[in-house]
Amino acid sequence: MAQPTSPSRRSFLTTSAVTTAATLAPAVHAAGNESLKIALIGAGGRGKGAVRDAMIADKNTKLVAICDIFEDFLGTAHDALTKQFKNRVDVPKERLFSGFDGYKQLIDTVDCDIVFLCTPPGFRPIHLAYAVDKGKHVFAEKPMAVDAPGVRSVIESAKKAKAKNLLCASGYCFRYEFAKRETVKRIHDGMIGDVMNIQATYNTGPIWYRDVKPDWDEMKVQVRNWYYYSWLSGDFIVEQHCHNLDKAMWVLKDELPIAATGLGGRQVRTDPKYGNIFDHFSTIFEYANGQRVFSYCRQMPKCHGEISDIVFGTKGIAKLMGHSISATGGAKWRYEGEDTDMYVQEHKDFIASIRAGKPINDMENAAKSSLMGILGREACYTGKRIEWNTMMNSTMSMAPKQYEWGSNPVRPIPMPGVA
Repeated sequence: MAQPTSPSRRSFLTTSAVTTAATLAPAVHAAGNESLKIALIGAGGRGKGAVRDAMIADKNTKLVAICDIFEDFLGTAHDALTKQFKNRVDVPKERLFSGFDGYKQLIDTVDCDIVFLCTPPGFRPIHLAYAVDKGKHVFAEKPMAVDAPGVRSVIESAKKAKAKNLLCASGYCFRYEFAKRETVKRIHDGMIGDVMNIQATYNTGPIWYRDVKPDWDEMKVQVRNWYYYSWLSGDFIVEQHCHNLDKAMWVLKDELPIAATGLGGRQVRTDPKYGNIFDHFSTIFEYANGQRVFSYCRQMPKCHGEISDIVFGTKGIAKLMGHSISATGGAKWRYEGEDTDMYVQEHKDFIASIRAGKPINDMENAAKSSLMGILGREACYTGKRIEWNTMMNSTMSMAPKQYEWGSNPVRPIPMPGVA
């Protein structure tokens, strides 16, 4: 699959976007209590987890096809899901697909209602575009893209899905958790006054690494260890910290920042096996009315860990992860309502919306919160203040020249002030 030569990171600041419209077709969906057939594309841990959550959420669903770029992931996913759901997994060998174009073969040949897109996010825009063009309901894991061209593609797909009355739902699961919904509602209702600033933190330890085998070529090394390559993961400010940034957008009623500045680097990931991503970012997102989102994320061993979202208002403070509010004058509130599994709840809502004939489409906002991470990454990579509109219109693509096994040189590690 050939890709155009992409501009340098330096040149993206002056380039503009070009989008393409496509013909839209009517949607087809199961209604009422009809069985919904799920097809999984991306059979790693999150893919298996998403199918499991959906099948727990709605007993009248079944898995009918699995696709993964690597054949060995197919058997692992099939066995794990069959063990838990038995006869609700109906995936014979002819409905197992692999390779870079396996997603097309699945979508073109399998009778399914919902396609789950759970591959590394670098593949998300092209998979989403194909599924929507073929009239499929789609659930897509976060984030939605790793660069601005991908974000614009996802927004275009979201618009097509809306015209076709298709589910086009994202994996930003915190928006489906009852406790956070109530906490954010109280913020929107004014319990802490006007929101001034948000501190968003995702500081954790290192993540997994798959040992390289002698017969792996450059592309296989990268896709097997996709997290460490920016074209596949978007770097961890995009892949992991995007949840915090999406929650910040939610609190700010999906208002977009106007610019970002930041700093970051690669202090402990010095071995070339860790690809070209950073291990820490500190970013400030600016808003037109003077609000700020202070964003911190780090993946380092033996350091203080914290995952939090603290909202500072003119009349108090809210802690999203603690589901609590401390208002001026001593008034305090903590959520004590029904506890929910947000991963299951999102699929309850998605499937119910299909059955009601009013499928959820949150993909445009999901694309924009993904771009917030991309904006922060590029501000830190370059050491420059970058405006939202400049980033949104960038034509800097991270995609490889072609999607095939073989050579795929790793992009240089970004150097602020140089890249």
